[in-house]
Amino acid sequence: MSQQGDRPAAHEDDWWRRLYDETAPDTGPGSAADSLDDRFDSASDAVGPAAGPAVEGTALAPAPAPEPSPEREPEPVPEPEPVPEREPDPVPAPDPAEPGPGPVSAPWPVPQRQATEPPVMAVRAPREPPSGSPPARGFPAPPPPPPVPAGTSADAAGPAAADGAATDPPSGPAPAPASRPPLDHLGDRPPTYDAEPSALPASGPMDLHGLVPDTVLDGARYGTYTLRAASVRGDSARFRGEPRRDALLTARFGAAESALVLVAIAGGSRAAEGAHLAAADAVRWIGEAVGRSHARLSADIRAGRRGDLKSGLHRLAGRTYGRLRARAAELGLEADAYTAGLRCLLLTADPGCRTRVFFGAGAGGLFRLRDGVWQDLEPRVPDAGARSEQGPEGDRLTMDLQITTPPSPYAGTPAPPPSEPFRFRASVACPGDTLLLCSSGLADPMRGEPALAEELAERWSSAGPPGLAGYLADVQLRIKGYADDRTSAAVWEA
Repeated sequence: MSQQGDRPAAHEDDWWRRLYDETAPDTGPGSAADSLDDRFDSASDAVGPAAGPAVEGTALAPAPAPEPSPEREPEPVPEPEPVPEREPDPVPAPDPAEPGPGPVSAPWPVPQRQATEPPVMAVRAPREPPSGSPPARGFPAPPPPPPVPAGTSADAAGPAAADGAATDPPSGPAPAPASRPPLDHLGDRPPTYDAEPSALPASGPMDLHGLVPDTVLDGARYGTYTLRAASVRGDSARFRGEPRRDALLTARFGAAESALVLVAIAGGSRAAEGAHLAAADAVRWIGEAVGRSHARLSADIRAGRRGDLKSGLHRLAGRTYGRLRARAAELGLEADAYTAGLRCLLLTADPGCRTRVFFGAGAGGLFRLRDGVWQDLEPRVPDAGARSEQGPEGDRLTMDLQITTPPSPYAGTPAPPPSEPFRFRASVACPGDTLLLCSSGLADPMRGEPALAEELAERWSSAGPPGLAGYLADVQLRIKGYADDRTSAAVWEA
């Protein structure tokens, strides 16, 4: 190009003609081989030992050193894709006799794969470590074998322990035996009925107030004693769907050391239809009477006034039976059809008083376990037709004046049944004693089956007071021939 008006020289336009000459051949790929395999072969020749002095002093030649440095290792070349029409040429092995600039590694291995095999993800390291030296990297070592317990040799441990296999830990001490062994029954023959309830008692929409539960369980601890009480429906009543005829009441009146604990047990007659209602009325009414006089009764017990206690409690029990007879008349029943045996126990909360007072009327039992031996403390009462002319101290109570008795006012009609004699006993407990108050359902097998008395003595002599569940299991020990309701209260002295 030239400025305007200037005439360019002829030689200045030669380069323009050569660049845009239409007759000049077009530029294209060179005739030299320039494929991916050719470049790979060229790179292999450049880094291999065959390069010799031609590559000496270049950046790719490693410096002579006894141990090749990791940073001088060639960067891993990605694996080339297999070309079907050409296989890579094998790399010649280095000549060990040929001197080199220093210790160099073997040429980069070319992986050989078949077309049918899946791609292999594992990559082999380009440089193998020297023989005898541990690998730089690898999987963590397996955990050490468990230690052999003291006193056990390696031979006794067995091959599993020698190989590091897990062995079972030594078993611990055997568990202690249960304090309440499970017993279905006592005796040679099993009871007739099942041990669990089978049928519920029948009831109407207006009789729901008269329903009673199958089992009642209670307990307490005051002063130096522990109380356990339970009432269980008998196996016979459970099978027939009859209500529990026994009734149980535990109540505390007052507070602190002057508090008075009452345990009342009542058992209705099996022949009476409403026996369970009579038993419930008996314990409720005696509880009301004792509650109204609990302060005086507690003071008499702690002072040891047995005479006042006997007369006062006799009067309270008489009033209770009078109300039962009045209730029977309201229902249009005979007096013996609506009654129940009543047995009560009075306990104070004063730790310094160990006097235990029993009173009541009707069938049942009062036992004391002392030094592993049961004692029957049931007060002795004279027979209904017997007459005694001497008291306990030997004094004469009556004189026979040979006077003819008048005729009975009940001539021509049956005489009323004789009333149950009143029973009273006040005893002082000792540490370790166990006092048992029970209805006839438990008193009869206690007197008639030595196995039951021995079993309870063994359970209650050494282990101390059981829990509520343990006490219920104890009083439910079954014996063939005894299927009535069982109601009891036991007092353990500390």
